Amino acid sequence: MKMPSGVVLLHTDGPPAAHEQAVHQVLGEKLAGVLGCAFLGLYDPARHTRGGYYFLPDETLVGSQQALGIHGQGDLFGGVVPQPFVATKAISHPLIDAPSHVPPGWATRLAQQAGHAILNGYSVFALDDARLAAERLLRDGAVRLKPVRGKAGRGQQVVHCRAELEAALAQQDEQEVRTWGLVLEEDLRRPDTYSVGQIRVAGHTLSYYGTQHLTHDNHDHKVYGGSELILVRGDYGDLMGLDMPRDARLAVQQARIYELAACDAYPSLFASRRNYDVARGLDADGRPRSGVLEQSWRVGGASAAELFALEAFIANPGLQRLTAATHERYGEVPAPAGATCLYRGEEPELGLLSKYVTLGAP
Repeated sequence: MKMPSGVVLLHTDGPPAAHEQAVHQVLGEKLAGVLGCAFLGLYDPARHTRGGYYFLPDETLVGSQQALGIHGQGDLFGGVVPQPFVATKAISHPLIDAPSHVPPGWATRLAQQAGHAILNGYSVFALDDARLAAERLLRDGAVRLKPVRGKAGRGQQVVHCRAELEAALAQQDEQEVRTWGLVLEEDLRRPDTYSVGQIRVAGHTLSYYGTQHLTHDNHDHKVYGGSELILVRGDYGDLMGLDMPRDARLAVQQARIYELAACDAYPSLFASRRNYDVARGLDADGRPRSGVLEQSWRVGGASAAELFALEAFIANPGLQRLTAATHERYGEVPAPAGATCLYRGEEPELGLLSKYVTLGAP
């Protein structure tokens, strides 16, 4: 494998929040160490003219990236998709019958092939379609309305009736919905969320499963609080060789089905970082339900655990299994034991936030 000229960060729509920039800086340095090249900071087309760079974008990239020298998964930590909605959870569900708007490039067969690997729900690209979708879903229980570009669960709302639906839809931006989509999905009670994923960097492949946990932010909202992962050297087949709980095994199986369906429906997509959130909970009638909520083909909340673990696997060729975790803490909360601090600071809208990563013993 040819060594890249250097690792560069790529901001797709202006600089991200300070806490994300700080973490991406650390991850960029880790990637440079793994790839055996220099970390060059933020990509500058006027300065970085030689080509052959390895990119760390802050979002999934949309459309051809050949002008940047990104031709395949070996050129970036993240992914490239053909249309904006493919980068979001909007691809996880079917459209309603006779939708008023269908985005260019929409593939109906993903939801068909994913089958029972996804929850009941619809993706819509018009607010009138959202009303029709919600009316159908509300017959069976509460509906979760999910803006598809929201992170850490922010912006999601649960509606129980038409009045609550109208209030929620009034907060949506019509053009945002038309371009990126909006998801309406059955709301699970007492859900647990599994993370299933894989990274491929510098000829190394790691696969993992784990759990996410929630925490309270400085405004007492429940938000993403970190991920605890069990990683193995190798592909999903190697991961399935582990002794794991029954629900976790189902989550891995559903994530694999979903990934195969997505790659078949959108064959031009490629990604070196693949992460799937799989929820397990109870439906409105108290029956167990499990399904993939969304994919992430970009640097994400668990990426520090992924790359710190990758460094450990490379340093120890005999290592086959490792645990790693990320932690997000709000306010004056002690750091986890043995943690490496990735960021600690005041955020304008979030208040005091700290991010850490921990590795288990080999």
